[in-house]
Order: sequence, then C-alpha cells, then structure tokens
Amino acid sequence: MQNILKRILVVAVVVIAIVLAFKYCEFKKEDDSTIDYNTNLIQQQILNVGKLVVTEGHFSEVLTYKNQQKYLMDMVSFEKKALIVVNANVTVAYDLHKMKYDIDEKNKTITILNIPKEEITINPDIQFYDVEQSKLNPFTGDDYNKINKSVKANLAKKIDKSSLKTNAQNRLISELSKILILTNTMGWKLQYNGKEIESETDLNQDLKL
Repeated sequence: MQNILKRILVVAVVVIAIVLAFKYCEFKKEDDSTIDYNTNLIQQQILNVGKLVVTEGHFSEVLTYKNQQKYLMDMVSFEKKALIVVNANVTVAYDLHKMKYDIDEKNKTITILNIPKEEITINPDIQFYDVEQSKLNPFTGDDYNKINKSVKANLAKKIDKSSLKTNAQNRLISELSKILILTNTMGWKLQYNGKEIESETDLNQDLKL
C-alpha cells in the first residue's frame, strides 16, 4: 500500500513539474513575442522617419563685375563690366536614410549613433545687364567661372545669416521626436552622445547640430 502511494506521489510530482515547465515555456514564448513585436514596431517607425528632410529658400542679390586689361606700361586700359542680377533657389537637406542607430532589446534602449550633416544645394540663375566690353578685353569663360564662384560665396554668407539652417534643424528635430514619442509610449529609452533623451527639450539641446 505504501509503495502504491509512493508511486502515485511520484507520478503527481512529475505531472506537476511537466505542467509548470509547459507554463514557463508558454510564458517565455509570449514574452519573446512581445519583445519581437516591440522591436519590429520601433524599426518600422525609424524607417518611416528615415527620409529626406528638405527645407527650401529663395535669395536674390545684385552685384557689379569689373575687370581691366592694361597695355603699354599701363598707359592704355580696356575695361569690361556688367550688372549682374542673381536669383537663387537654395535647399538644406538631411538624408535620414544615412542615420545610424543601435537597438538594444535586452535593455529596451535605442541609441542614435550618427546623424548626417546637412547638405546645402545652391542653384543660382545669373542674368547679365549693361554689359560693356571690347575686342581686346571681352568676357570669357574664366570671367563667368569667377562670377559664379563669387555669387555662391556671397549666397553662402547670406544663408548662414538667415533662418534657413535653423528652420531645417527644427524640421530634423521634429522628425526625430517621432522616435522619442514611440520609445516613451512603449517604455523604452532613447540615447544620443551618451545622454538619455527624455523630452523634446533634450532633443533641442543635444541634437542641435
């Protein structure tokens, strides 16, 4: 009788152990599924953010170009000059396809490793007016190259003094804040430059380029 009870007890313990093991595996499976789901959702959001952010601006300027060619020990000179009107379309872009990041599933942390620098494109439309030249000092390709270089240099200075770059950075931060909102919602953390990003204020301070 005692042997039978012992056998029944052993069988009961084995059955309980099997049930507990099954429940543990089932729980583990659900937990892993949740991690996979969260990771896939975050990766999809980053893909949605990973696009070309473009801010456009328009600039105009007027300048005068002059050049002299002197002969006979500078006793004779031939001047050429022109009034130049420039209208330029400028774009400041961030290609977020190039953004590098790391997803740490165990610690539920997204780390932004690298944010691409802005790409500035200047497309000037240059018009010449009141052109004066002579056969001994005509306009040449070299003059146009100098003018084009000077125009782009002047426009670059105007862009730096304008709000175009700031507006572009604000749009960049707006896109990156979508990742912050998702991580906050899901209980994950967002990091950049060794710091945890907890709010949009942190984005403005730490992600300003």
